[in-house]
Amino acid sequence: MDDWDNYRLILALARSGTMRAAAIDLGLTHTTVSRRLAVLQDARGRLFEKTTDGYVATALGYALIEVAEKMESLSLAGARHQRALDQEIAGTITLSLPEAIAQYLLLEDLLEFTQLHPSIELRVETSYRFVDLDRSEADVVIRGAQEPPDHLVGQRLFPNFVTYYANKEYLETTPRSELRWIAPTPEARTPGWLENSPFPDAPIAIGIDDITARHRALVKGMGLSRGACFMADPEPSLVRLTSKPPEPQQDIWVLTHPDLRQTPRIRVLMDFIARAMRDKKSLVLGQLPAA
Repeated sequence: MDDWDNYRLILALARSGTMRAAAIDLGLTHTTVSRRLAVLQDARGRLFEKTTDGYVATALGYALIEVAEKMESLSLAGARHQRALDQEIAGTITLSLPEAIAQYLLLEDLLEFTQLHPSIELRVETSYRFVDLDRSEADVVIRGAQEPPDHLVGQRLFPNFVTYYANKEYLETTPRSELRWIAPTPEARTPGWLENSPFPDAPIAIGIDDITARHRALVKGMGLSRGACFMADPEPSLVRLTSKPPEPQQDIWVLTHPDLRQTPRIRVLMDFIARAMRDKKSLVLGQLPAA
């Protein structure tokens, strides 16, 4: 079996477990994938067993999956090396970063970067998932992390700081007994955040997984919330609920794959982002100007 498309089919089915999901991943129809799998198994033997939980690889299937993963790794490495050979400050860069950082910290800076480097096409994708740089899901990533993958290269900037906030009008007009919290969903809550808050007895009214939606709810006066200083401090309608210093969260990193570290357009973007972020360090750290 020397057709890379056959190996891609095996990987897609092994990773997704369903014919429909594999077809979506490959950009093919369900019928095409089913037909190709049937032809492949007629030629090679039974690779997958269909169960109530989806398709499960046989012993022969697992052996070919291992081969396919090695081929995929070599293919991805070849593509990265090809991109890295381009010594011009031109071409396409895919940048992945959290929506909150894109919207509240770097939006204008990224536009400035494209004006400074018109030969670079910057593609910005917002996500909180740590995208896989080995699979070229992005070229550069900005993420909060305590310990990012060891093999990635780049710069550790500084922690993201958070504290407690409320809409000023909401705080002034709502009786203490009626105060409510806008919180992350349970799996994303920091242990002790409520107990250590200025209003530990106030119940949680709503859990919202998206940090931007929580911030908008906070600004609209829908409740109390713990938020990022860089988002909340510039908002004139919000006030801090405590005089205690903000608390550090995960460090912010700017990272790329080691194969791309010497590519000029990648270096230019990473250096630009690092400078832009350092210009906003006091905002991220929640260092309010002296009254």
